Amino acid sequence: MNHTEQQELLDELDRSGSFADRLKACASYPLCAQSVETLQMNITRRCNLCCRHCHVGASPDRSEEMSREDMEACLRAADHPGIKTLDITGGAPEMHPHLAWFLREAARMRKRLLVRSNASILLERMYERFLDIYAETGVEVVVSLPNLHRERTERMRGSDVFDRIIAALGELNARGYGKPDAGLVLDLVHNPVGAFLPGSQQALEEEYRTRLRRDYGIEFNHLYCLTNCPVGRYLDFLRRSGNLEHYIGLLKGAFNSTAVGNVMCRTTLSVGCDGRLFDCDFNQILDLAVSSDASTHICDFNYEELAHREIVVRSHCYSCTAGAGSSCQGALQ
Repeated sequence: MNHTEQQELLDELDRSGSFADRLKACASYPLCAQSVETLQMNITRRCNLCCRHCHVGASPDRSEEMSREDMEACLRAADHPGIKTLDITGGAPEMHPHLAWFLREAARMRKRLLVRSNASILLERMYERFLDIYAETGVEVVVSLPNLHRERTERMRGSDVFDRIIAALGELNARGYGKPDAGLVLDLVHNPVGAFLPGSQQALEEEYRTRLRRDYGIEFNHLYCLTNCPVGRYLDFLRRSGNLEHYIGLLKGAFNSTAVGNVMCRTTLSVGCDGRLFDCDFNQILDLAVSSDASTHICDFNYEELAHREIVVRSHCYSCTAGAGSSCQGALQ
């Protein structure tokens, strides 16, 4: 489905117990930003993998990538003192031809800098140099490892991917990532393989740490648990498997009003491959741009307008407020 069809489907599901109505019931509507602390850049839709759960629909066949001009505009925007973090994602960010240049420029700003990687790409000859570039620039590396069971991870990501991720984590460890007092942060991301919510982040982190250390000698800093958002390829999976209404109902039934105040869109701004601005990566996939009274492209970045904008919400937003809450930095509670 394209983004228009996905919007229409989600709007239909939203008519019964809309997210906006739920916010009104807990006196949180309209939901507004309180700052822009994180600038999240989706710099490419190209990826060496084609994962079943991928909300951006990334694959080797995609060609979209952020222009050098828009990346320069991101650096200018990130120079604002209110912005503390640059969060780079994709696709596989390593496949962008200007990533190495961007990391070196961004590192000079001495702000928090992180790259979200599938890790398996770091074993490919064209991209293995990023193992050293990451260590050189001190970037935080966030690696997606959906499950500790090989067959479950590969059901989501493809054959042989689990062992490649483990090998790449070992290479990162060898450069100091994830090691105590090394100053090189290696975080992992867990998200459910099926149509259910993640378990306790604290308990899962302990299990990941114990098993990865015991079975593979792998060390890492933190584990983030993400709730799968019903957009993109994951929405298609839910619809084809007959789980869509059940999953939306599960998210709605697990709504946690105390998580609303900490949802990532209140302090994060998402930049698409074309430089357009969105409240989050999920709204980006549905083509739900930031509210019209704010600047809408990174080249027209206006911190004060964007730091207090009204956030665009739809039924997929339930994924960020279900249970312990979910964000790109893991559980909210």
